[in-house]
Amino acid sequence: MEYDISHLDLLESEAVHIFREVAARFERAVLLFSGGKDSIVLVRLAQKAFRPGRLPFPLMHVDTGHNFPEVIAFRDRLVAQLGERLLIASVQDSIDRGRVVDETGSRASRNRLQSVTLLDAIAEHRFDAAFGGARRDEERARAKERIFSFRDDFGSWDPKNQRPEVWNLYNSRIRQGEHVRVFPISNWTELDVWQYIDREGLELPSIYFAHEREVFRRDGMLYATSDFVERLPDESSFREWVRYRTVGDMSCTGAVRSRATALADVVREIAATRITERGETRADDRASEAAMEDRKREGYF
Repeated sequence: MEYDISHLDLLESEAVHIFREVAARFERAVLLFSGGKDSIVLVRLAQKAFRPGRLPFPLMHVDTGHNFPEVIAFRDRLVAQLGERLLIASVQDSIDRGRVVDETGSRASRNRLQSVTLLDAIAEHRFDAAFGGARRDEERARAKERIFSFRDDFGSWDPKNQRPEVWNLYNSRIRQGEHVRVFPISNWTELDVWQYIDREGLELPSIYFAHEREVFRRDGMLYATSDFVERLPDESSFREWVRYRTVGDMSCTGAVRSRATALADVVREIAATRITERGETRADDRASEAAMEDRKREGYF
């Protein structure tokens, strides 16, 4: 497929500049890596910023323990191929240490518990900057956020107290105990991400492409059957051709019906949709009108 290459080049150039800016200004950065499409793009952009040298920061996955097995297998394979360092911040460890309490019941999810695990890992490793793959087009709270998003010594985000960003100038000053979340692809759209994946020939976990899977319906979403989701008596499973637009905890991530088994077919589907991936397939964002903003205030990505 043919794309507006100059548009993708502009986005890539901005992201590479952001990576290098952080490397120059901060002492202990980390790249949050889930094995999902956005973090895969981040890794490629970081490679373009720093290769042929190694990345000047490790990768870190905040692992709920309830992830799609295909994504975890892909994550480990890619990191091995890259020869980079991967840190695992485990929600299960946080539960075992009494830092958080595991939810129970049919709508239980570990997604919100990730905030404490992430903040503990940032404090343990003394990270002063954490790259994330959030984009402004995903959700309203993320649309409010700056590329350099400052967090206080409690890890909190204040949407009404953000620093101005004029052109490509970023204020990186932080006090002891504070850190900054950095979003190099903040200005990208979901379609931009998929077109860049196509252009760069990036490999993705298989669940991003149409496959037949056992699912059940809940609240208008299709969930994969798993040991991590307790079904209600009236929630019967069935086989369906689906793919995932976003990956996360299996307890809150839904699939979409699709027959798009090739990258070009997925790109066409994304170009035609008018619903964001989080709006269509993430139950955690449907909890309330301000669900994402509330989580971000507590330290979420």
